[in-house]
Amino acid sequence: MNVLLFGYGEVGCAGLEFLLANGERIVGVVTHRDDPKEKRWYRSLADRAKEAGVPVSYGEDHDPFGLADLARRSEPDILLSFYYRNMIPTEVLAIPSKGALNLHGSLLPRLRGRAPINWALVECEERTGVTLHHMVKAPDAGDIVAQRGWEISSSDTAKTLFDRAVAETQILLAEVWPQVVRGTAPRIPQDPAKATYRGRRRPEDGRIDWTQTTKRIDGLVRAVTDPFPGAFTFLGGRKLLVWAGRPAIGRGEPGTVIDTGLVATGDGAYEITRSEFVDATGEPPRWSIGCRLGEQK
Repeated sequence: MNVLLFGYGEVGCAGLEFLLANGERIVGVVTHRDDPKEKRWYRSLADRAKEAGVPVSYGEDHDPFGLADLARRSEPDILLSFYYRNMIPTEVLAIPSKGALNLHGSLLPRLRGRAPINWALVECEERTGVTLHHMVKAPDAGDIVAQRGWEISSSDTAKTLFDRAVAETQILLAEVWPQVVRGTAPRIPQDPAKATYRGRRRPEDGRIDWTQTTKRIDGLVRAVTDPFPGAFTFLGGRKLLVWAGRPAIGRGEPGTVIDTGLVATGDGAYEITRSEFVDATGEPPRWSIGCRLGEQK
């Protein structure tokens, strides 16, 4: 079966390697060039595809008509998207005879849109997962083919959830791929009443609001800790990156330091266990009891 693969990063590599191991003919890979401003902590799908002798194209080099022309020339039976970062034009989705499927990092219909793994922690979700679904014009709204889910633990970070998602993607594909090839895979409509949608996360979204609940603050820190940009606050007017912490016992005016590293929240306290100033990496903060975090001078 001829497969045209759109993808990026580690999930893209996992999908490519699954297809290669199963002897599928990959007629092309469409990916993105790396953003020099972004920390890359994952493998390059472009490099992995070139190693395997698969033709590589970059989506940003083509307008919708150019992508459609590329797809037609590839003559795919099926199109797969594994963490491709842009919406694929509907003109392209209509080309493969066996349809177009996307691998999304949540249990749809919850958390449609960008950065679902990070959002799962920010939103204090108790479960997350991966979903293989048909692509339609609206993002992540097509019929579900298969899902795998798991519980989110209190120690999970976005990185541990991402690593789990890569492993679960490989299991999901092994389970459902024979049905996809035969054209007998399930098509389960999503319930729009249960859908949630979240957009792209930006580094500035990592600012800690100390009036929020301890649980919410803890979720944010774990959502954007290494290798992501990090949650942050301000101490003495200086930007402080908060890489790790934990819910703790305590009460006070939100944002007030009530003990060493212990900060009052909207409903309790949060203990910062690893942090650093942006302007002086490695310098530990000096905690003055009674000072306020979050005030930017």
